[in-house]
Amino acid sequence: MRVGIPAESRPAERRVAGLPETVASLIGAGLAVDVQSGAGAHAHASDAAYRSAGAEIVPDHPAGRADVVISVQPLDLEQAGRLREGDITVSFLQPANELDLVRILAERKVTAFSLDLLPRVTRAQGADALSSQALVSGYRAVLVAAQHLPRFLPMFTTAAGTVPPAKVLVLGAGVAGLQAIATARRLGAVVEAYDVRKAAAEEVRSLGAKFLELNLETQDGVYAAEQSETFLERQRELIAERVAASDIVISTAAVPGRRAPVLVTTDMLKAMAPGSVVVDLAAESGGNVVGSAPGEDVWVGEVLVHGVKNLPSSMPVHASRLYAKNVANLLHLMTEDGRVEPDLTDEVLGGACLTHAGEVRHAPTRELL
Repeated sequence: MRVGIPAESRPAERRVAGLPETVASLIGAGLAVDVQSGAGAHAHASDAAYRSAGAEIVPDHPAGRADVVISVQPLDLEQAGRLREGDITVSFLQPANELDLVRILAERKVTAFSLDLLPRVTRAQGADALSSQALVSGYRAVLVAAQHLPRFLPMFTTAAGTVPPAKVLVLGAGVAGLQAIATARRLGAVVEAYDVRKAAAEEVRSLGAKFLELNLETQDGVYAAEQSETFLERQRELIAERVAASDIVISTAAVPGRRAPVLVTTDMLKAMAPGSVVVDLAAESGGNVVGSAPGEDVWVGEVLVHGVKNLPSSMPVHASRLYAKNVANLLHLMTEDGRVEPDLTDEVLGGACLTHAGEVRHAPTRELL
């Protein structure tokens, strides 16, 4: 069976779904690999490097030629229309935003896996692309904030006096939040963080940051669950003072498959000092900050709100390295003796499967069609 790795065609996408080292592992599993010419250019993976790893370089998108197409962004409608019955795709599909594509995949009886749907269980950690890309986002978010902040992050003691360190507040202490905390601390900022999960407190403190203890009910789970509007209103009241005291706020709170909760209001932004910066990592799923927009800088008075859009793509080398390994691990779960034949009774594979044999298997998406 052939695995195809296309050059990403969606605007501003610079990652690639496979690198020479993962190509070699797939070939070692008995698969043949086609790579579209130039696919790895932004990640500094040349056609020659893919060829040396055993791939065949092809001039066009592999849809319709390869049995399995792996990509970062989902295929477009024309590419999906070239797929054959029984072909397999793996990507970040975000089905609620791609209903026309879902219909085509179902009509053509394609087996489509979306890494957005991957169950968050121990067995799936090696394929957990949401977490690996969140790592990149958390790191990059601090650099973006530091670039825009008109002051230092670390403390400096000089003959002209002492410059105090910047104060950074991180809202949400998942993978992205923890990496933002670690990066801000490395740059010398004073950092505090908040998360609804009580287990996050120890992780935050282990990185040298202060955990905000709010008089609110906490969650026991590993991942945050959706909260009521009453809870969110009380939460906003309690964090307002800390937002106002911060030079940088980085919001990372998201609930998979749901609209991001609003944590920072316009009144909070107006209470921040002039020149402060807010980076909203949840902008693409509705935003934690009122008024934030994906890929845009919005000014509220003299406070900058930067809405993040596809931040991992701004670091294509390591983002691709992590993502490619995630995809290869998922493919290895469904490959035996050189054939990709997913067992959809498997918890991981079944949970990540969006369409199969003409059926939309993901119930929330099915309800939208």
